Amino acid sequence: MNGVTDLQDKDLQKAIEATLDRAKTWLWSMQEAGKPKGVLKISAAQDSAIWPGMLLPGSYNGLQALQLIGGLDRLTASERDSLANWLLQSRQTDGTFRIEGMKPEDTFKKPDPAETKTYIDFHVSNYSLGALEAIGRLDAPVLDFITPYLRREFLEAWLCRRDLRDPWLEGNNIVNLASFLLLKAQTATPDTRKQIADAMAILFDWHDRYQEPSTGFWGLGQAHDATMALHAMAGSMHNFHLYYECNLPLPYQDRAIDYALSQPPQIVSACIDVDLVDLLVHGHDCLDYRRSDSAQWLRALLPHLLAFQNPDGGFCDERTGIRRQDGWVNGYQEPQGLSNTFATWFRLIAIAMIADCLWPQWHAWNFRRMIGIGYRKAR
Repeated sequence: MNGVTDLQDKDLQKAIEATLDRAKTWLWSMQEAGKPKGVLKISAAQDSAIWPGMLLPGSYNGLQALQLIGGLDRLTASERDSLANWLLQSRQTDGTFRIEGMKPEDTFKKPDPAETKTYIDFHVSNYSLGALEAIGRLDAPVLDFITPYLRREFLEAWLCRRDLRDPWLEGNNIVNLASFLLLKAQTATPDTRKQIADAMAILFDWHDRYQEPSTGFWGLGQAHDATMALHAMAGSMHNFHLYYECNLPLPYQDRAIDYALSQPPQIVSACIDVDLVDLLVHGHDCLDYRRSDSAQWLRALLPHLLAFQNPDGGFCDERTGIRRQDGWVNGYQEPQGLSNTFATWFRLIAIAMIADCLWPQWHAWNFRRMIGIGYRKAR
């Protein structure tokens, strides 16, 4: 190797430290004027007068990025209280969080509007709750919206409607639901905890029946189409979190590792890059299989991630195209290539996971505790 990929460990560690310092500076530069400290724009392109709703994803991404790299220490207790109150303004009575201005007719994830609504509600809510956790203000969240999923008949019917032609979407649906169930179990009554345990058993039964043994992933067409295989990997990385958090062995995990190692260690997108890293890092932890190959792959990707940082200190998702808020097809958009809090968080997760795998005692990372993007199983 040569150039940026020919760095020794000490050089890589110094490069990571410099990357974190620049990222902290950029993230805090997204502070929205006139709002509580920690309310962040999604990018410098956001006009908050036109798109005030984007302050919610801007903030929940940015706050979790800052928590990961130790950048929230400048928030006082009273500032955290004010920030939590601001975040909670987006919470509905049933506990879901909504983006201001996102109208149902402007969204799409599935032809069924109810499925689109559930996907977006789950996604926005999981990461809004993650932001509250990051600032130490999660307390006992309102999770009334998951009550129907505690009924066997409802949950089994919902699982029957999961469309494995789009495993990436469904992986998000399932990990978000499981995150809410596990979170609710922490403060539930014994009867409700029993219902949650039963619901988790139903989820695992569904996973056992539909997992593809040749890859360890969920999804149709994996053997016949490279893109479908890649999307199955990206979706299944979310499903894997259920097994990690519940301390259950992940069937066919060696096949999933084989797939990840077959991919070149190069920049693709913020999502794909962190998904492959998450898969290999957890595989390295959980299974005594191709560990040296995984470490070598992760080390090869790391310099490319560091070099991808924009001059302003943030990260972009991809270099070309248009980036939209997930599901808001007729809503906010901005050019790809711009630093944004979504991509900055995802790329910092990938950097942190690689560093934590290669040098476990080197840096104190604050990984997300709730399952979903940014989660790292405690060791």
